Amino acid sequence: MASAITTLAADAPTLSAANTGFMLICSALVMLMTPGLAFFYGGMVRVKSSLNMLMMSFISLGIVTILWVLYGFSLAFGTDSGSLIGWNSDYVGLSGIGITELWDGYTIPVYVFAVFQLMFAVITPALISGALADRVKFSAWALFTVLWVTVVYFPVAHWVWGAGGWLFELGVIDFAGGTAVHINAGAAALGVILVIGKRVGFKKDPMRPHSLPLVMLGAGLLWFGWFGFNAGSWLGNDDGVGAVMFVNTQVATAAAMLAWLGYEKLRHGSFTTLGAASGAVAGLVAITPAGGAVSPLGAIAVGVIAGVLCAMAVGLKYRFGYDDSLDVVGVHLVGGVVGSLLVGLFATGGVQSDVAGLFYGGGLEQLGKQAIGVFSVLAYSLVASALLAFLLDKTIGMRVSEDVEVAGIDQAEHAETAYDFSGAGGGAASRSTAAPTPSAASKKVDA
Repeated sequence: MASAITTLAADAPTLSAANTGFMLICSALVMLMTPGLAFFYGGMVRVKSSLNMLMMSFISLGIVTILWVLYGFSLAFGTDSGSLIGWNSDYVGLSGIGITELWDGYTIPVYVFAVFQLMFAVITPALISGALADRVKFSAWALFTVLWVTVVYFPVAHWVWGAGGWLFELGVIDFAGGTAVHINAGAAALGVILVIGKRVGFKKDPMRPHSLPLVMLGAGLLWFGWFGFNAGSWLGNDDGVGAVMFVNTQVATAAAMLAWLGYEKLRHGSFTTLGAASGAVAGLVAITPAGGAVSPLGAIAVGVIAGVLCAMAVGLKYRFGYDDSLDVVGVHLVGGVVGSLLVGLFATGGVQSDVAGLFYGGGLEQLGKQAIGVFSVLAYSLVASALLAFLLDKTIGMRVSEDVEVAGIDQAEHAETAYDFSGAGGGAASRSTAAPTPSAASKKVDA
């Protein structure tokens, strides 16, 4: 008995300074993704809505952080209850956790795991905001965020990643958030926009991005932060799986960007910066669930397929008449579905697990499991999000007035504007105080 106890003690995980430091860096990288998303979305809207778009992402850092500490971590990763939700009173307020207490058989502290997962919870509702540009009250958006993460994100995170969660137990593979983050957010976006309706002037007025450099900056920050998002989700790199995920993230993103640009050139005749940025994000989304299961060649296939299908999907809003302002449905929902399902085809059985996809001799079993995960999360998030939006719309109202929307939501909701040109050289202010030229004076006299 004594020797058995000694053996068990020797096999027990111990805190790894290397893995802990790695995960803290990954957490910071994921945090950077939310400001990156704010720039990405903020550049894609018109000037009069750019600050509001920035704030709809940025406010998530405040709201979700507090909710995660109070009860979110407990609901998502506490002891399972009925395969649907978790709960652990020690996690409430993060008050019952020892500073060196390790997370569930890993070599990192619970605090490190909690803060890493917090950053996922922060960015997911921020993703939804891109579909709602120009027309939602900021106070209503803040309250929607509170309700949505509580009712939708925390339970779905438990289904997918929590020990005992029903999708986790089923064997659905989601390395870093194809279902829990991207399908979840994309389906929620569709549910909300079906309730609140279209922007004034949709399909009639030009609604072009006001700053493509901001869009490219945001896409670059997202790409950079995504390495922490994906590689960090293995919670260490003792066995090299995180390194494979890092490589696959880069490879799939590059392939998706090129595929989107190729499709764009064939369809519309141009290679656009917006297409490059959108294609890169589509690749990042699609490889998120699949990157720990596929080879680099498989990652290329995932990227190409996602780049083309997402580029095709963004035009569906004009065909079906739903106003997805910044293509959250076309990129995140479609990209998440594509990446999650392709696990069932391209999983090699030699990276994160021994589960093989159809093209590697594994049959259709894993594809079926992936489909269950995809469509259950999609349906739940779509319906629950639509109901939450309907409730808020009928009580406090979700939309600003038509006059505010036309004039610009920034001034009405935030009492600010993104750009101040009043002191710029050659502007109206400087011309109004300048002495008239002789020709101008003579014209006044002649008049």
